[in-house]
Amino acid sequence: MTRIHTPFTARSTAAEVLAGIDLTGRRMLITGGGSGLGRAAADALRDAGAEVVTPTRSELDLADLDSVRAYTAGWRGPVDAVIANAGIMAVPERRTAANGWELQLATNFLGHFALITGLREHYTPGARVVLVSSGAQLRAGVDLDDPHFERRPYDPWTAYSQSKSAVVLLAVGISRHLGAVSANALAPGSIHTNLQRHIDRATMRVLGAMDEDGNLIHPDGYKTPEQGAAAEVMLAASPLLAGVTGRYFDQDNQEAEVVPGGPEPMAGVAEWSVDPAAADRLWKLAEAEIPG
Repeated sequence: MTRIHTPFTARSTAAEVLAGIDLTGRRMLITGGGSGLGRAAADALRDAGAEVVTPTRSELDLADLDSVRAYTAGWRGPVDAVIANAGIMAVPERRTAANGWELQLATNFLGHFALITGLREHYTPGARVVLVSSGAQLRAGVDLDDPHFERRPYDPWTAYSQSKSAVVLLAVGISRHLGAVSANALAPGSIHTNLQRHIDRATMRVLGAMDEDGNLIHPDGYKTPEQGAAAEVMLAASPLLAGVTGRYFDQDNQEAEVVPGGPEPMAGVAEWSVDPAAADRLWKLAEAEIPG
């Protein structure tokens, strides 16, 4: 399978990606669209003419399957794209959702699974799903035998990495199980957003993202939200990606090379994140949580 190359770079903005594209009459749903990358993507899509729905957490709580079920049951009208942008990162101590799933996996993966599959009757021909993952998927795959850290020690970064591998596997799963919908995942790169709210100052300093006085800084390679949102809108709306599905795009807005996961690779998508067998097993685990 030939890797896809786009004319965009890591410094392209969402507005630049959508330049000349008329999205009038298109209806798109973005989770986490009130701030950060989601807001930047929503603004760019609206500027291009799309109707963009950005539910608040009081309307849609991804960690609560009853909330997701109620939201999809109440949806009316078509859906041209879903951008699964919301998420949580590095929750310090093991927490679970009401159904017993580890909270990061429940929020980042399962809630979006329930939302995306719950809207299946509303997708228009050529509808797209965009899943925001992370380079963290290179660090840990999904432990399908103990996904909720019931037997292994909980580590916030391993849990986060696992959830982001699951997000890529969801793109693979959608391409295999929701044939009329295309789905792709992406890593937006390093950006200061509310996603970092659980990270302590010492860790932020180690990451080079905060100075000794607690001020956020922007090391080389950090993006603005508008740059981080470029891949989201590219996958949601660019004609260049029409019909493309089951792929992963790196922070340079190019399809990533498949590489072995582990501590060394800094770019690419881990083999475990695009493994069709793992995607099918994870899909079955998720389906078991969704009545009907």
